[in-house]
Amino acid sequence: MAVLKVIEVLANSNESWEDATRNAVKHASKTVKNIKSVYVNEQSCTVNGDDVAEFRVNVKITFEVS
Repeated sequence: MAVLKVIEVLANSNESWEDATRNAVKHASKTVKNIKSVYVNEQSCTVNGDDVAEFRVNVKITFEVS
């Protein structure tokens, strides 16, 4: 039987929400092993003038605990 744990991570990117999600997983994987999935809980962005300045995501990362 597998035991799974979920952590919540906030990440950002200047490129896209997809890139912000990749950044979250990449950074979390430095200390968390056996990542199984990522759920994008929220998306937001900051605006500078008339352009999007930064994409932000709030994700839930699920990993297996051994």
